[in-house]
Amino acid sequence: MYNNLAYNTYAQNNIGIESPEKLVQMMYEGILRFNMQAKRSINEGDIEKRTYWVNRSSAIFSELINILDYSQGDVAHYLSELYNYQLRLLVETVIHNDATKLDEVNKVVKGLLEAWKESADVANRA
Repeated sequence: MYNNLAYNTYAQNNIGIESPEKLVQMMYEGILRFNMQAKRSINEGDIEKRTYWVNRSSAIFSELINILDYSQGDVAHYLSELYNYQLRLLVETVIHNDATKLDEVNKVVKGLLEAWKESADVANRA
């Protein structure tokens, strides 16, 4: 209970001070952190914590899907499919207690994070 309260307070405070671009970056970074915790929980045999951390990552992907702007063209549709596939991999992580699925998700998220940072850098230089 306390952890949720602390996280929600942190998230609310950051929403007020960060740009939308920075928030997406923070969401990608959050997925990577939560997946690291989930992987640690799998290695320790802690099913409850594994499920908790995977659910946190899933919630971020769900939010990323919800904020897509489909008026921007094919990129939003591509990202929607990609995010939904990542959600399926997270479900498989829980069903099969398989950390390799987390590695697949992390590889994709790291690529997205790097691309997001590069596009933000280009936009800031323009």
